[in-house]
Amino acid sequence: MPRAPDSDRQLPRFPSRRGLTIAPIRGPVAPSSAMHIRVWPLIDGCRVMRRPKGYDLFDFDMLGLKPALLKALKASGFDTPTPIQNQAIPLALDGHDILGLAQTGTGKTLAFGLPLIAHLMDENTRPQTRTARALILAPTRELANQIADSLRVFTLNTQIKIATVVGGQSIGRQIATLARGTDILVATPGRLIDLMDRGAVDLRQARHLVLDEADQMLDLGFIHALRRIAPALGTPRQTMLFSATMPKQMEELSRAYLTNPRRVQVAPPGKAADKVTQSLRYMDKGAKPAVLREILNRDRDALTLVFARTKHGAEKLMKGLVDDGFNAASIHGNKSQGQRDRAIKAFRDGTINVLVATDVAARGIDIPGVAYVINYELPDTPDNYVHRIGRTARAGREGEAIAFCCAEEVDLLVQIEKLMKVEIPVASGTRPKAVKMEKPQRGGGGGGRGRAPGQGQGQGQGHGKAGKSAHRPFADAAPKGRRPRRSRAA
Repeated sequence: MPRAPDSDRQLPRFPSRRGLTIAPIRGPVAPSSAMHIRVWPLIDGCRVMRRPKGYDLFDFDMLGLKPALLKALKASGFDTPTPIQNQAIPLALDGHDILGLAQTGTGKTLAFGLPLIAHLMDENTRPQTRTARALILAPTRELANQIADSLRVFTLNTQIKIATVVGGQSIGRQIATLARGTDILVATPGRLIDLMDRGAVDLRQARHLVLDEADQMLDLGFIHALRRIAPALGTPRQTMLFSATMPKQMEELSRAYLTNPRRVQVAPPGKAADKVTQSLRYMDKGAKPAVLREILNRDRDALTLVFARTKHGAEKLMKGLVDDGFNAASIHGNKSQGQRDRAIKAFRDGTINVLVATDVAARGIDIPGVAYVINYELPDTPDNYVHRIGRTARAGREGEAIAFCCAEEVDLLVQIEKLMKVEIPVASGTRPKAVKMEKPQRGGGGGGRGRAPGQGQGQGQGHGKAGKSAHRPFADAAPKGRRPRRSRAA
């Protein structure tokens, strides 16, 4: 009897219909599928169909998922897996730990969300009070809410419950929600630790952990929070770590939290989405307002996301646009969670078409209709440029990213192009001589490396004692008697 191509792999750790094992075939195989699968003799009454190496999934139907999930996928228009889904989903369904690297807008949420929901449905248990069966950690409130909203689409006709706990919202309501228990808990690290300290949630039953945008968790100084949260989960567990960039600390993070992980990568770390058209405009700093208005006037109905570096700068820029007749709003750390949610909803609905943001929004906005991303000011961290422009050209669409650069930002541009390993095409102007940028006043940040986007002081690792461990994220804990400084609720 011939051996299936990957029969030497370990058996799945979770009992369910995994890989491409399906019910016995009765009748001919459809020609469209026969090109992608190999059929092997009957084993225990079932004909086993496995994917050869280098195989691409034909469609979601071949995964052997439950009808409720397949129905939700089809209703949402998901017929063919994206490259990251194609690689990650079968491995995750088999129970492997995953280190996933892919550009923003390529479907990472479904890459970990679909197998996670499938596992929970197969386990067929209910959460006890104050417990969660799976935990998804995200660095920002916007991203946590976006993940939860995306996954609820696929759990509508199931018994799977999803809860979200983030800062800026009533902790009393969150305690009441957790008291009933939840299957999937989507959380920001700071608020989750607050709830753990109050005894509102017990994670010992959680057997699945997802770290989304893990590179930003490192960048924002969340490593102390991760070191408290991870040991609280049950074992053995499946851990999946997803990111769009690969800083040096990510390998160390992988070794610390993943067990024999399978690495899936669909693009070099730091590479922008393929359908983003980038351009660069050199100009004096004082010319930026006029150039921005000129670009916005070309297509006033298009959804345009404008990034500023500081909270104060974003608010000032938004007010100036409104005074000039543009339908604009802003989101940054000085806005309440309610204000930020309403602005994003209005932008999504088209009620406003210009949204001015700090990096608080770079990884939390998933709006396929964004036509333009304008980097009014370049970010302090090169990785954030990749995430900013990833807000356009999502879900297979095309988009345009325009970057403004003055003399004070030339050094930032050099770092961005070094990370991306490409030179951004110049649309106008010539590169000026680099001028050292003045450091912003303390408290004026809004998404720079020195602090978490929109969280004010005490969040990031660019100031004080938190900054000392930035290059040693897994150093030993602080001496006894001194509690490590942790991040505030995101």
